[in-house]
Amino acid sequence: MAGPLSGIRVVDLTAVVLGPYATQMLADFGAEVIKVEPPEGDLNRNLGPQKTALMSPIHLGVNRGKRSVTLDLKKPKARQALYRMVEGADCFVHSMRPKAARSLGISYDDIRKINRGIVYASALGFGTDGPNGDQAAFDDIMQAACGVAALMAETVGEPRYAPTIIADKSVGLAFGNAILAALLHRQRSGQGQQVEVPMFETMVGYIMVEHLWTKTTDPVDGKAGYPRVLAPSRKPYRTKDGWIGILPYSDAQWRRLAELIGRPGLLEEPEFRTLADRTRNVNELYGILERGVAGRTTREWLEICDANSIPAAPVNGLNDLFNDPHAKAVGLFQKMEHPTEGPMVTVRPAARFGATPLALGRPAPKLGQHTVEVLREAGLSETEIEEAMQ
Repeated sequence: MAGPLSGIRVVDLTAVVLGPYATQMLADFGAEVIKVEPPEGDLNRNLGPQKTALMSPIHLGVNRGKRSVTLDLKKPKARQALYRMVEGADCFVHSMRPKAARSLGISYDDIRKINRGIVYASALGFGTDGPNGDQAAFDDIMQAACGVAALMAETVGEPRYAPTIIADKSVGLAFGNAILAALLHRQRSGQGQQVEVPMFETMVGYIMVEHLWTKTTDPVDGKAGYPRVLAPSRKPYRTKDGWIGILPYSDAQWRRLAELIGRPGLLEEPEFRTLADRTRNVNELYGILERGVAGRTTREWLEICDANSIPAAPVNGLNDLFNDPHAKAVGLFQKMEHPTEGPMVTVRPAARFGATPLALGRPAPKLGQHTVEVLREAGLSETEIEEAMQ
């Protein structure tokens, strides 16, 4: 298999989106990922329109490149089969609460007894050393807990969730990166280890990159929050025939754009002379820009901004992305043939590797499609396989 992780074997017990999104990245990078599911399957297999039962769009979107094994881990024979799979694995990944993992006999201590060199990675709602360490968490819960919903209130007037599962996917990327770091350490030292990536801590760090603001220094001064991002007038601007996103940032970009909107002396005004001045008065500044953009079409502004090196983009709807010229040029949307779903569309991995180029792996598996195959590879006899599947 192509990719920089070729030869790495991952036993993946994650479900829903966060964990599967992380392990799909590992599969895209060339790892062999074995998705272990309960007999009823991952919960998200049932979500959304389906040509075939248990083959939902989200399942197809986050389980590319994996093989599926079904085991009821509450049963001893199935658990023993899992342990045999673990013997030959490089990484064991799950997204269960610690208490649930212990009850199933798959805690770090349990798995380390079988494979001392394994990377054992768990995605959690909250870090295990805090009072919420055994609480369940989903994307909406995290958007509320980490500040995303409250940030939305700054612009729309009441707390709202962002219209994308930003916590699941952002923490999924962090989870994948943590696994890669642990695998690199294992390669260098031969030492396995336990890795925990909690959603709450990850998302608070994510949000506070810009919003820690005046609370960065100790003693703190003022309140958290980056004014530019929180300005109500920070939004796409209406043009003569549609909408556009424009973001001049440097002094030179603002001078050029100020001339283009008929305000050539804008940066001579004391409120807007420097980046710090513009940030303090950003709501007024963006209001000026909004009024200045209104007189031309979106296409005119895109051409003008491109000619003047001012960052700008059209406001694409979800359906527009399929016809975006850049997306088409780089082949971002790929067609695959699924054995049960027929022709399907997927988004290729964004990363590119010169020495170990990526190739799209097998399409997302049917429930339990590879159970017998994988258990044979783990060395189980036909009788043991039959017992494990009961």
